[in-house]
Amino acid sequence: MKILILDSAQIRELLPMRDCIELMADALAALARDEIFQPLRTIIRPPQARGLLGLMSAYRTGEQGAFGLKAICVFPGNPALGKDAHQGAVMLFSRETGELLALMNASEITAIRTAAVSAVATCLLAREDAETLAIVGAGVQARTHLAALALVRSIKQARVVARNFEHAVELVREMQPRFPFPIEAVRTNEEAVRNADLVVTATSSLEPVIDKDWISAGAHINAIGTHSPNSREIDTGTMGAAWIFVDRRESALNESGDYLLAAKEGVVAPESIIAELGELLTGSQTGRTSPTDITLFKSLGLAIEDVACANYLHQKALSQNVGTWVNL
Repeated sequence: MKILILDSAQIRELLPMRDCIELMADALAALARDEIFQPLRTIIRPPQARGLLGLMSAYRTGEQGAFGLKAICVFPGNPALGKDAHQGAVMLFSRETGELLALMNASEITAIRTAAVSAVATCLLAREDAETLAIVGAGVQARTHLAALALVRSIKQARVVARNFEHAVELVREMQPRFPFPIEAVRTNEEAVRNADLVVTATSSLEPVIDKDWISAGAHINAIGTHSPNSREIDTGTMGAAWIFVDRRESALNESGDYLLAAKEGVVAPESIIAELGELLTGSQTGRTSPTDITLFKSLGLAIEDVACANYLHQKALSQNVGTWVNL
């Protein structure tokens, strides 16, 4: 049995952001149509460890059907070492025989597909005239979100803030040549977020990094950085004021500290979650109702997003003869 191995460079080559945005919309719509079997992720969080291990599995029926599993370690201290906080592999298995078909770099898939899902949410929820982007965080996700959101809205200005100002400056230095609009490194979260039409929170913070008083009427927020019941990037006031949308209700109600901590304070409840993105894509639910609505997409990241990417990459690698094959 031969296994396809794809590294990060090969994944970037085979999975451009624009293609991934379409792929994620298709996967989320399939989830809404009950074409996906996906249990909640399993988290292994030893108290002595510097990070955690997450196991994310899914199966999709139909022509794009496949079994898949992502095993991902999240080590918040990695960026200080010059490494992505997400480390792991995505495995793709045959739906016919269960044989392992491919092993792929999980960090690269996660970086691309997370931003692509936020782009889907932005397409569905942000005002058409949204043009000012604020990004809180200056890591891998800040970079991919800058690229993804520029594909779905006519951005005229972007501001980036990070705990270490030099990291924001480095992001600007690296990314500015790729975009026609100015990207500015700013020193405070408030300076970044005030008067922004689009806000991305992409941090590993345990405490809120934005404040309701900074959020403009009509803004759209993509909250993507936290994935633990005990951590949050979004303050209670913003959670209470926003129309909340998620990738999956079950994940939000069990895993999202942004939701769970605000719920503990009595500000939100399950019915505060208006819809899943897939429900908007299939037309069973509606999104923004007014230009002044504050909309918030809470992203937890779903296994089917990784499996859909892996299946697509496997097929494309076969057609283009890309990747390394090893005997198992």
